Amino acid sequence: MNNKMKTVLIGIVLVLSLVAAGCAGQDEGTAEEETFEPVQVRLGDPGWDDSRANTQVFKQIIESTGEYEIEIVKADVGAIYQGVSQGDLDAYISAWLPLTQAPYVEKYGDDLDYVGNISSGARCGLVVPSYVTIDSIDELADHSEEFNGEIQGIEPGAGIMQNCEGAIETYGLDYQLNAASTPAMATVLQDAIDNEEWIVVTLWTPHWTFGRMDLKYLDDPEMTFGEAENLAIIARADLSEEKPELHALMANFHMDISDVAAIMVDIDAGMTPEEAAAAWLEAHPEKYDEVLGTA
Repeated sequence: MNNKMKTVLIGIVLVLSLVAAGCAGQDEGTAEEETFEPVQVRLGDPGWDDSRANTQVFKQIIESTGEYEIEIVKADVGAIYQGVSQGDLDAYISAWLPLTQAPYVEKYGDDLDYVGNISSGARCGLVVPSYVTIDSIDELADHSEEFNGEIQGIEPGAGIMQNCEGAIETYGLDYQLNAASTPAMATVLQDAIDNEEWIVVTLWTPHWTFGRMDLKYLDDPEMTFGEAENLAIIARADLSEEKPELHALMANFHMDISDVAAIMVDIDAGMTPEEAAAAWLEAHPEKYDEVLGTA
């Protein structure tokens, strides 16, 4: 083989080598893209409408970045606090504090991180239809017959149920506290209103019933249900170390009580929590920039 031919062959080999190297680089880049996995996040949700509203709004904002994949885990509130404290859940997006869910914070507080408040001005207590002619919890004792000696509650273990048990004791009420699901409570309340019957229920603000029924809180002179509450984010203690970016986004998340209530009304009207949150975010696109820090 002459020198000229050798030179040509060497040139061909070099070109093929460069092409192969380029293809390898593309393959590696593609492989890197294919192996990208979003950060997995597990959020607890007791299924109450305010929690479903807050959790869905936060989920949709965070997942819009493409960096996170959020799983919503349904459980009762006690199990959620336990799950967060043990690290099985990353956070609970709609904790009622400082009073309503205080027993859980007292029990698991060393393993929890109070990230911050989403909303202020929430309230819970005993509620009656506006046509009921008493205005205070201490008046219940003289009207047990009209109320059939019953207070209609929600899920057993909920903080408001524990507070109600305390109110029954504090005010010396001869009443039975009936546990049920929150939707069942609302159904019983509506049925009583339709028949203009006296009924007292455990209820809170924000809740869609106040937008659809004429209701009033009974005054609580002994403050057994506390003053205004906060809807807060509780995270596992080591979240800020393991997922600092997520922790920072949680700290940026805030909503007005009226906005939470509006989403709850849409859920009651037939929207899924996903649809109601998406509709609200479409009307409030600034919330993405606020939480993601892109404003």
